Parts: sequence; structure tokens; C-alpha cells
Amino acid sequence: MALLLGALVIWRFRFLWTPLAIAAIIAYLVNPLVSWLQRKTAIRRTPAVLIVYGLLFLILGAASFVLGLVAAGQSARLWRTLPDLLPQLVQEIQRRVVSASTAVWLIGPYEIRFDAFADLVDFDALSRELRQMVQALAGRSGRWLANVAQATVSTLGETLMVLVFSIYMAIDSPRVGGIISDLAHQPGYRRDADRLMRDTLLIWNAYLRGQIILGMVIGTVVAITLSLLQVNNALALGVLSGLLEFLPVIGPVVGAGAAVLVALFQPENVFGISPWAFALVITGVMFLIQQLENNLLVPRIVGDALDLHPIAVMVAVLMGASLAGLVGAVLAAPVVASLKLYGVYIWRKMLDLPPFPEPEPPSGDSAAAGRAAAGLSLFGPRDPAAK
Repeated sequence: MALLLGALVIWRFRFLWTPLAIAAIIAYLVNPLVSWLQRKTAIRRTPAVLIVYGLLFLILGAASFVLGLVAAGQSARLWRTLPDLLPQLVQEIQRRVVSASTAVWLIGPYEIRFDAFADLVDFDALSRELRQMVQALAGRSGRWLANVAQATVSTLGETLMVLVFSIYMAIDSPRVGGIISDLAHQPGYRRDADRLMRDTLLIWNAYLRGQIILGMVIGTVVAITLSLLQVNNALALGVLSGLLEFLPVIGPVVGAGAAVLVALFQPENVFGISPWAFALVITGVMFLIQQLENNLLVPRIVGDALDLHPIAVMVAVLMGASLAGLVGAVLAAPVVASLKLYGVYIWRKMLDLPPFPEPEPPSGDSAAAGRAAAGLSLFGPRDPAAK
């Protein structure tokens, strides 16, 4: 009955779980800064949290304003040129089709011709329809702007709610961490609880902070590389690629696809080649960046903390997106990795096997020592006076 009531409460207030999850992630990420400020200045936790959040708000706000102006200008320029880019793309396709239709293919004694292929599609009509469609979309832009303004007001309200939740979580996290630690340290399970806590922290630390670093690095590399290749909207594409790093496996593919599409629609390029050839060049460049990320950056930044097959990660992302939208997709990989950790532990305990597949590294008897050795700090000091 209690489980049924709990499930009903979770379903009824499901609209709260997304902002709560975002707030918890923010509190987790800023906790090392708060703890560092407490150690350096000996101030209480509440003012330390307010100082850190205030500084982050100013820095991120200024950066978002500058990047937003540049990205908005690039997006507006792309929107203005789109009615001309689509007909040019149709003309390029028509030229390729006509060239292929005049060719003669020899297979042994047989000749294969495609003379009638070019007449199957009325490219002039297709070009006119595409132009009319884009112009019609532009004509409805005023209504879209009104909807965007309404959505912006709603988003600001949700952002404020997330910020308030996150500040309270950051202030009270030492007390919450102490409660969880006391509940886990039952007689006979202390060492197991310490090991599970340490491994869980490793998973979430490696994923969240690792994805942030990867997003910043990949976004910068993509923006600089595409700028050197004179791809339109290079900064916007770099920001998009950085944000999509939070969607494992799927996100980098989508970011690369966006860059290739922009290159394909670009009428002129630095090499003076056709749009198709330039799009192929950008495909190769984005592939090289992905290989650099997968073989050089990911092993050093994220490591093998998740220990999940790429197919399992992809399925988890899709399932998370269907259950909880964007937040579910972002958190799917560490959630599944944590479930795997606890599932393996329970299974081995049921079979009366050693609870952990490999020997526990020498990190002392306490979870605090393990976290210090791993460079992790989730809950901060447990002293209630720290508030």
C-alpha cells in the first residue's frame, strides 16, 4: 500500500521532478566551490553559497548575453538567406541529375541510359514551392515571436524556481549527506556502504563534470575549426555541439549533422568547390573531431566510470527522453550506470559471492577517506554549525 501511495504521489507531482533534478545537479556541481570558499575564508555555509551563486549568475549571465547576441545575429542572417539557399540547392541537384542522365553506362555489351530520368521531377516548380514555403513561414514570424515571448516568461519563472531549490539544496546538503550516511552505516554493512557511496560518486562526478568539460572543449574546437573553414554560423554551431555533448552517442551525431547541413546550404566556401564537396569535407572534419574526442578526451576526462556499452547508453537516452524529456535523456547514462552498480551488488550478495567483482582499493574504512582519495566532495562538512 505504501509503495502504491508513493507511486501515486510521484505521478501526480511529476511536473516537479525535472526542476528538482536540475536544481540537485547545480547544487552538486557548485558544492566544491562552496567548500573551497569555506576553507579559505572560514565563513558559514549560507553566505558562502550565496556568494558562489551570485558570482556564477553574473559570469554566466554576461557570457550568455554576449554569446546570445552573436548567435542571434548569425541565426537571423541564416534565416534571411534561407529563401535563396533552397533554390540554389535545387539547382545544384538538377545539375547533378542532368549530368547523370546524359551519361552512358556500359556493362559488357549493354548500354544503360537515363535520358528520361531528368524529366521525372519539375525542378523549377520545386524551387518555386520551396521559396513560397519559406516566405510563408517568414510571414508567420510575428506570431512565433509572440509565442516565444510567452515561453520566455514561463522559462524565467521556472529558472527562478530551480535557482531557489538549488540554493536550499546547496545549503542543506551537509545535513542531508549525514542522514544518508547514518542510514547506510548499519551493523555489518559499513564497508559495503562506503564502497557503494564512493563508486556512486565516481560515476556521477565523472559524468556530470566530465560532460561539462567535454562540452566546453568540443564546442570551442568546433567553433574555431568551422570559423577557419569559413562555415557560416560557426559560433552557433560550436555552442550547439557543446550543448549536445550532454546527450551521449546521439548528441555528437546531431551536432555534426547540423554542421554538414549548414555547409551544404552555403552558396560559397573557402575552397571554391561545390556545396556537396564542401559538405563532404565538413563531414570528414567533424568525424576527425569525434575520433579525437572518443580516443583522446573521453578516456582522460570521463574514463570508464560508466562501464556501459554504447548501445546500452543509446537505448537509455531514448528511454530517458520518452519518460522525462531532455532532463531524462541527459541523466539516463549515469542513472543506468548507478542501477547497474547496485544491481550487481545485490545479485552477488544473493549468490553469497564477494559483493564487489574486484578487490576494494586501499582507501581506509571511511567513505570520507575514499572520497578524498578520489578527489570528490558531494556533501561538504557535516557540522550543522557550518550553516
